[in-house]
Amino acid sequence: MTTHNENEWLRFRKEFKNSLSVESLFAGIRSGDRSVLSSAITLIESTVALDQEKANALIQHCIPVSGNSIRIGITGVPGVGKSTFIEQLGILLLTAGKKVAVLSIDPSSERSHGSILGDKTRMTQLASSSNAYIRPTASGNSLGGVAQRTRESIILCEAAGFDVILIETVGVGQSETAVNALTDFFLLLMLPVAGDELQGIKRGIMELADAVVITKADEMPEKSKNAVQTYQKALHLFPAKDSGWIPNVLSYSMFDSDSVKRVWNMIETFESQLVQSGFLEERRKEQSVYWMKESVKDMLWQHLLSQSSDFIEHIEKEVVLGKISPYMASQQIFNKLIGKK
Repeated sequence: MTTHNENEWLRFRKEFKNSLSVESLFAGIRSGDRSVLSSAITLIESTVALDQEKANALIQHCIPVSGNSIRIGITGVPGVGKSTFIEQLGILLLTAGKKVAVLSIDPSSERSHGSILGDKTRMTQLASSSNAYIRPTASGNSLGGVAQRTRESIILCEAAGFDVILIETVGVGQSETAVNALTDFFLLLMLPVAGDELQGIKRGIMELADAVVITKADEMPEKSKNAVQTYQKALHLFPAKDSGWIPNVLSYSMFDSDSVKRVWNMIETFESQLVQSGFLEERRKEQSVYWMKESVKDMLWQHLLSQSSDFIEHIEKEVVLGKISPYMASQQIFNKLIGKK
């Protein structure tokens, strides 16, 4: 049970963090203070107008000293072993002298919007290292909005000196498109299945993947071997990537330390190849423009909701009742935005 003195200390600590200036937050981030980094990420996730102003100023401070990491998106169906893989990869990177940040987008309830946020408990060994940082974030209602805040979190983590940023997503779904637009390398983890099961994999996810890793190879070695061959053939059917990178398929077992090394060596080869070609720099520029446009869309919608919530609720009811088409409804909402009668 938390004592009165502990509550007072927690309240004081929270108030102290909230009172930190942009310069103090920036200095704390640059010094590698993980507590200050967490406070800064909480700040940029806030929807309070004053917090957003402060967050924008902080991000502007961090941008010139960011961009020096390799950003890796990792996804896969629930139960594929994402957390186990990420922890083993993170530990491997720590032994190589790298600093690792894990930004995990957790599923949240549609009703309560509460999040499981369990990654710190699943990655106990990685979380205990002073050179690692794990930050779970609830997915919330808006996949794009979460991804936008995740992008700013990446910038803060890079300013804090992290060399590798791992972004773990909820699972195979719409959020993967958003996370792919945040990262340099997109890794799809799959269970050792093939044949008819392959039909259940969304083509879009496969096309996004820079590599596919078949997990739990120790449990089903024969199926794993067959799955590697099947997915390799499937990837060859997709159009070539603009980067010139040829996606690969590897197998992984938590009991085989060499398997995670092979995955990291592949990612290093990818990074080297794309840095030399200049493609990585161009990709990040395109991503920045993409998120600028997404931010504008989000801001316009939030502005509409704050100024015309009753009007939008009325239009929604009209659509539900079939009185107007969704397109006509969107036109009326747009006209409301620009002040057109």
